[in-house]
Amino acid sequence: MTAHLLPESDDRREEAPDRYTVRSVARAMKLIELVANGPQEGLQLSDLARNLKASKSTTLALARTLTKAGMLRDARPGPRYFLGTALIRLGDITRSQLPLGDICRPVLAQLADLTKMTSRVAIYDSGYPVFIERVDGPGSVRFHTPLGQREEPHASAAGKAMLATMTDDEVRAICAEHGLPARTSRTITDIGLLLESLTTVRANGFAVDDEEDAEGIFCVGAAFFGHDGSCAGAVSVTGIKSDLPTWRVNELGRSVRRTADEVSGLLSGGKYAGWTLPAGAIA
Repeated sequence: MTAHLLPESDDRREEAPDRYTVRSVARAMKLIELVANGPQEGLQLSDLARNLKASKSTTLALARTLTKAGMLRDARPGPRYFLGTALIRLGDITRSQLPLGDICRPVLAQLADLTKMTSRVAIYDSGYPVFIERVDGPGSVRFHTPLGQREEPHASAAGKAMLATMTDDEVRAICAEHGLPARTSRTITDIGLLLESLTTVRANGFAVDDEEDAEGIFCVGAAFFGHDGSCAGAVSVTGIKSDLPTWRVNELGRSVRRTADEVSGLLSGGKYAGWTLPAGAIA
């Protein structure tokens, strides 16, 4: 039996792995990433070998192994390599097992400590924010904010942050179906005014609930995004309403925005700075 060894030059061109890294597995994972980030028309073997900094024979062996496992698929002529259908099944399983509340808790704790306010994370549920995790700020007032319940999208900071990622027609449809009930005297109950306020949310990257959902309560929220680029939910902070100067509101907004971007990163989503205004929304 003849043993086929990798050329030494291949190994020298890569950074030395730590003692717990399996080089072939690391290369295979990098190969998948290269295909995932490549063009829609796929990548040829020569492209993969060059970016992988490996020989064509080594790259071909990896690509064929991944193709056999369904992680990649090849198309002729070429061949050109694309992501395989096995990743669809793994993606569905991953999403079902994703404990978003647990994942977000460390960043929520940091946000609560920074702002001294209660921080929460909500998932997107047909236009509504549903809060699934909460961290009280150090020494802050404990709010009765039960988890797992829908909140009004037009009256909450998290809800408005989510609405701002939709087209105006989508916002109108949600409001037409569920209405714009007044939670307080400050709640926006006119669709035109709501759409106008969402332009400010888009410009700032965060939304404000100034006693619109509950008397005496102030919130700031920002949307985060999933791996497909769509809105997956929002992060918010809640505190007792006081005469906050504009600079302090903006400071809170930037802090919440950064935290929301961190959550996007945890979900393999993009930052808000790279988000594109939906077609049909007022700029």
